[in-house]
Amino acid sequence: MIIGTGIDLVDIPRFERTVERTPKLLPRLFTPAEQTLRLSSLAARYAAKEALIKTLGGSDGVHWTEIEIASAASGAPHFVLSGSTAAAVQAKGITKLHLTLTHDAGFAAAFVVAEGEPL
Repeated sequence: MIIGTGIDLVDIPRFERTVERTPKLLPRLFTPAEQTLRLSSLAARYAAKEALIKTLGGSDGVHWTEIEIASAASGAPHFVLSGSTAAAVQAKGITKLHLTLTHDAGFAAAFVVAEGEPL
């Protein structure tokens, strides 16, 4: 059963300007592994984290660095959750998260679908 969906869109040039002005954002928003990526990829991961928060219906118990977007061997993105964020997802009865990312023409977007059984 689908428990929730979320979508987010990021203006990549605006995201890049924000990061250049405030470099301390990177460790607050991204895991060390994510911080090694290009800014366009980080913009897509930021969109994914925002989309996940929308899927959950809010940010209670969610921490940015407890959400990592990793890539499977096939290149498909997926969430790696830890701490209170993993607990918040589990508390909603979510057993599977589907994620898709894209970036083109100066925008990055993410779409999330949460499956499970509501508690």
